[in-house]
Amino acid sequence: MTATLEARITPAHEQQVPHPRVLRNSFTMASRALLRVRHEPEQMADAIAIPVLFTVMFTYLFGGAVSGSAGHYLGYLLPGTLVMAVLLVTVSAGMSLSTDRITGALDRFRAMPIWQPAVIVGVLLGDMARYTFSAALVLGCGLLMGYRPAGGAGGVTLGVGLVLIFAFSVSWIWTSLGLVLRSPQAVTVISYVVQFPLTFASNVFVHPATLPGWLRAFVNVNPVSHLVTAERALMGGTAAAGQVGWVLLASAALIAVFAPLSVYLYRSRK
Repeated sequence: MTATLEARITPAHEQQVPHPRVLRNSFTMASRALLRVRHEPEQMADAIAIPVLFTVMFTYLFGGAVSGSAGHYLGYLLPGTLVMAVLLVTVSAGMSLSTDRITGALDRFRAMPIWQPAVIVGVLLGDMARYTFSAALVLGCGLLMGYRPAGGAGGVTLGVGLVLIFAFSVSWIWTSLGLVLRSPQAVTVISYVVQFPLTFASNVFVHPATLPGWLRAFVNVNPVSHLVTAERALMGGTAAAGQVGWVLLASAALIAVFAPLSVYLYRSRK
């Protein structure tokens, strides 16, 4: 009787949730995120346009000038556009949470007897499908244009997996901002202000040795450059243990900082 009374007066977010419900709640929220895309397919516009435009347009725009031929340049460019295409769509997680906060959906979720972090984790799991779709589009366009990775299917699979891990860690940054900034548009603007300099001022398009010294110094420490270097090594079938280890360490650090911050902001937001 006492336990029942305590359960009634204890806030839903403070009640103990059985472990099996943790996974169930997370996948339920992930299904909700995917259903939202189904009902609003225009949300996939960036996940479709960015991979196709970047891979096709930049190959034929810069291929002749940089490498002498589009086909030769594609082998250098595609691992970079794979990284760009996936990272630039990670902002959707923050936008989704910001929209739910504005519409009051987060308040309703906080009142439910569920594992509360599932609201955030579910959004990120749903977005992993978007990231995978974008990666598949980049690779599909590349194969149609003549790209043949020396690392074979194994190297490509490892490369895509590494990008998805890093994208998952970066997504926690945007979920934190989505719970703080006033609108989804603000989350988008901030993400582009941060991501465009990091992706374009990197080794995606040209080798750092061709850049002026001050810019080369930035490119060499840019985390996107490290990720692209690891992608080229994995997809090219060469050793990449050091770069892969650096990317995994950076991913773990981002999750360690921004995952607890996102959960804290979600629980404390009034």
